[in-house]
Amino acid sequence: MATESKKVLYGLYNDEEDLKGAVRAASAAHLDIMDVYTPFPVHGLDPILGLKESRLHYLGFIYGAIGAIFGFMTMTWIFTRDWPIVFGGKPYWSVPAFIPITFELTVLFAAWGMTITFYTICGMWPGVQAKSLDHRITDDKFCLAFDVTESSASDVDHLKGFFAQSQAAEVNVKTI
Repeated sequence: MATESKKVLYGLYNDEEDLKGAVRAASAAHLDIMDVYTPFPVHGLDPILGLKESRLHYLGFIYGAIGAIFGFMTMTWIFTRDWPIVFGGKPYWSVPAFIPITFELTVLFAAWGMTITFYTICGMWPGVQAKSLDHRITDDKFCLAFDVTESSASDVDHLKGFFAQSQAAEVNVKTI
């Protein structure tokens, strides 16, 4: 399976406020932003980029509900059909005794389900080589990237001028 390579023009910023200003300016100029990379979550960046709220929490609820139902039904089957033992004077089907295990299975299923879903959506599996524009993005730099694979030289020059106006600390081109 061959993967297509992209030519990416990106600017590095030293401060998150500079990055947010550059994203605002790019949105105002109707530039097509490929992505924004930051070493930590930047408060207020999502609305500037026009990103919607993640739907991952809906799946977390579904995975948790599946875990709760699985735990409760498994304990019901074990204690009423498979291994019915009266201990401590409790009845076979003692719902309050099931609550701790049901809660733990709810958390376990939600955590595993959301993790696997997130990795699947992002294509992050063991053995997959990570594509990184610059190693400093995960350390202390903020990055605004544009896909210039099919752009003309004048469009690339226009984007470089944008980076100069938005006070990018560094501008680079990389094929990923």
